[in-house]
Amino acid sequence: MAGPAGQEYDVVILGGGSGGYACALRSAELGLSVALVEKDLLGGTCLHRGCIPTKALIHAAEVADSARESEAFGVRATFDSIDMAGVNKYKDGVVGRLHKGLQGLVKSRKVELVQGTGRLVAKDTVEVDGRRYTGKHVVLASGSYSRSLPGLEVGGRVITSEQALQLDSVPKSVVVLGGGVIGVEFASVWKSFGADVTIVEALPRLVPLEDEAASKALERAFRKRGIKFSLGVRFKGVEQNDSGVVVSLEDGKTFEADLLLVAVGRGPNTAGLGYEEQGVSMDRGFVLTDERLRTNVEGVRAVGDIVPGLQLAHRGFQQGIFVAEDIAGLDPAPIDETGIPKVTYSDPEVASVGLTEAKAREKYGDVDVVEYNLGGNGRSQIIGTTGFVKLVRQKDGPVVGVHMVGSRMGEQVGEAQLIVNWEAFPEDVANLVHAHPTQNEALGEAHLALAGKPLHSHS
Repeated sequence: MAGPAGQEYDVVILGGGSGGYACALRSAELGLSVALVEKDLLGGTCLHRGCIPTKALIHAAEVADSARESEAFGVRATFDSIDMAGVNKYKDGVVGRLHKGLQGLVKSRKVELVQGTGRLVAKDTVEVDGRRYTGKHVVLASGSYSRSLPGLEVGGRVITSEQALQLDSVPKSVVVLGGGVIGVEFASVWKSFGADVTIVEALPRLVPLEDEAASKALERAFRKRGIKFSLGVRFKGVEQNDSGVVVSLEDGKTFEADLLLVAVGRGPNTAGLGYEEQGVSMDRGFVLTDERLRTNVEGVRAVGDIVPGLQLAHRGFQQGIFVAEDIAGLDPAPIDETGIPKVTYSDPEVASVGLTEAKAREKYGDVDVVEYNLGGNGRSQIIGTTGFVKLVRQKDGPVVGVHMVGSRMGEQVGEAQLIVNWEAFPEDVANLVHAHPTQNEALGEAHLALAGKPLHSHS
């Protein structure tokens, strides 16, 4: 049977994470009837086991570092210890308030929230606990899970980010397997909490999807903080006992620690949900779509982490809005994946949008590059951060990449993504007035330099 009283919905969405709930809210706003199926908690991984709780931990880590370093600012504070019960209470409170607000939004938009495990049983039907919900359009938004490596079983002292968020004490030592965003963020938090941290990354640098200059800057900062890392050598295996783990690499090195955090990325959560049985084209578990997020099955769309590309909550969110507007006939412009901003919330932060220098040279050949050091920025001196803003410009053309390293630089990526997505020329941005003293000025100064008129920087 269909939904209540045999109702057919305009849109049935399988998954209530960032992509799914955004699609539901925007669809309802446009006058479409919506059923939103979620097996767990509304808000998905991002709200409950990802973006929000991890950033709460990161803020707690910032507070701890501020207490330790207070004398440098003439403030006599003391750092005693990390109360993980208190940290978790704060973290869970943030998540709880946002979850309650999201529930209220969904209810106010008259979205039919269906609690339970859904499965695609026809191109227009999702089944939940024996009840069928039929829609003119179906949107697959089932999200992702923490991946591991072949033969590496998670359990005991081998944990993923989900278990790391629930720890009731600070480990004395941790090996982090994976130097991408998740691994780097947890490494940064645990070091601030007082743990001894070693990152193991098989690729030659940390945050390998970022511009090489940003990676090198982060590595220098981590060395200064005492975070150790092994790069360019593959993981071989782990043994665990009552007291800890022994991690071995293919070059013969071993590391002992209390815990091993497996942070090797996220996989698409599509197994057993009926996608392949209904003829949806897949590749290694990912759902294949065109630029308008349509699958090969008529009436079936897909958004978020199950679609190949950047696995970011804000990407899924925007995709959900796009699909809702496309279904409603608004004909929105396809999303340009290269224009999606990225932020790694470590200390220091790494923020970027657009092409790396290497990718820009591959695409355009000749490019102009400038780096503006935060040493010339007043606000950065006040808060005690180092780093840079790096701009990549198509030769005699627009800015195609912005890469930033430093405390709070994630807050500057908003203007950076406007610059890249609107194809601004350096001269355009150089003429804008950036408030003083802000770190935002660093973007203005970098564009002044790229426009050929550097002020607080060396040409």
